[in-house]
Amino acid sequence: MRASDINRVLDFVRDAFHEASKLWWRFFDWLAVVEWRQLFLTWFFVVIFFQLVNTPEPGFWYIFISFAVKVLAGGKRKAELMAREATAQANVATLERRLMEAQMAALQAQVEPHFLFNTLALIGQLIETDPKEAARVHAHLIDYLRSTLPQMRQRGGTTLGKQVELSRAYLAIMQARMKERLNVRFDVPDFLGSAPFPPMMLQTLIENAIKHGLEPKIEGGTVAVRAHVVGADLHVEVCDDGVGIDPHADDGVGLANIRERLQLLYGAEASLAISTPPGGGACATIRLPYKMMEDA
Repeated sequence: MRASDINRVLDFVRDAFHEASKLWWRFFDWLAVVEWRQLFLTWFFVVIFFQLVNTPEPGFWYIFISFAVKVLAGGKRKAELMAREATAQANVATLERRLMEAQMAALQAQVEPHFLFNTLALIGQLIETDPKEAARVHAHLIDYLRSTLPQMRQRGGTTLGKQVELSRAYLAIMQARMKERLNVRFDVPDFLGSAPFPPMMLQTLIENAIKHGLEPKIEGGTVAVRAHVVGADLHVEVCDDGVGIDPHADDGVGLANIRERLQLLYGAEASLAISTPPGGGACATIRLPYKMMEDA
């Protein structure tokens, strides 16, 4: 026999051994996780089959080997398989969490520039017309950014009370620009101040109400911020009595951003709804699971 023929035979033997080994370990893993009742059924059908072909010995060998493997090594192998599966699931969960965090960071980065640019433009206008007011707005902006910028980059851990505080600072700056055209009302019970609430969402709704509801209205109007608990959910509303909304219009960047962040954080447990009150204007309501900070 030539050397090439010997090599082909050896390759065939190695491949056959490799495939047989794979089949054996698949059979071994199956024995480790299969229930005894299902195994008994396979014994029954195997015995019937080999009886029909008049060779009962393979059937009895199958029963003997599978019983021995199941009893002697099945428990350990099953534990190993479960541990491997748990590790794989943990790795997938870690990757999903990191992806979500990256998406959250990208979404939150979108809301950071708008207010800053608008306020700087306001200060630039006031420098020419009212320098003292420009200095006051500049001081408000410094105080606001000192406390706000770290929160813009947080993925969690902020409270509704903190967001209300920051929104008050934001509205103080907006009132400096709009003067008597902007009125503000807050109706947020003190006990809800410790409830977890995602950063920058409340301010985005307020900014949206002013930009699309009150600024187009000559006489301006009122922004009302309310919060209450309905069942197991926290409802936070931002309403205005401005020009109203177009029910057929698509969400702008700010509202779409909020919807995506709520989906990432809470899934189907949270939502953003836009409605039109009977008296006109618009209401934006964020619904999310209500928890106290120590339970979050």
